[in-house]
Amino acid sequence: MDTVTRRHVALLGPPGAGKGTQAKRIVEKTGLVHLSTGDILRDEVAKSTRLGTTAKGYMERGELVPDDLIIDMIRGRIESADEGFLLDGFPRTVEQAEALDSIASLDAVINIALAREEVVRRLTARRVCEGCGRIYNLLYNPPEDGSTCITCGGKLLQRDDDQQDVIENRYDVYERSTEPLIDYYKNRELLCDVDGAQSSDAILSEIMAILSG
Repeated sequence: MDTVTRRHVALLGPPGAGKGTQAKRIVEKTGLVHLSTGDILRDEVAKSTRLGTTAKGYMERGELVPDDLIIDMIRGRIESADEGFLLDGFPRTVEQAEALDSIASLDAVINIALAREEVVRRLTARRVCEGCGRIYNLLYNPPEDGSTCITCGGKLLQRDDDQQDVIENRYDVYERSTEPLIDYYKNRELLCDVDGAQSSDAILSEIMAILSG
């Protein structure tokens, strides 16, 4: 594994910026614990837990899940990440950042920047298998026949939160909430901007240089 000096890290970026993909590659290289609020929330929704049931309505409308639910969910996972952690999808607001400060100190905040037009183009092309849950993108990794999962033969569907109007709303919500958050971390000299329009390998290389610096 690559040696890194910054082991408490948060990854920011709009929907569709590739945070999840980059996070998985980073943790494979570093051994950091990947804490993805998106994955955790979807798991809670699938299991119909109290948190999942409450969060589902917000997610389907493209709105942010309330801070208190997110913070309660993430606290224990941060406290048990002895080898360091990579936060993916948290914090999203200054209030969340302030709550995080009471739990752990960050070493770096990486912002993968991506324009609205590219976000819409990427996410409206995303499809999910109704059988096994495998994710495809019609732009980057389309199935052979365009409509059927190559793993299980299930039908591919567009998620409710990948509809264009919901994506546009998600971007607006992200932009409004994240602008002050970016300023918050800039003022603490923790923010590192990365161009999300680059290739995946170029983005990873830039991030690893930041974490090793």
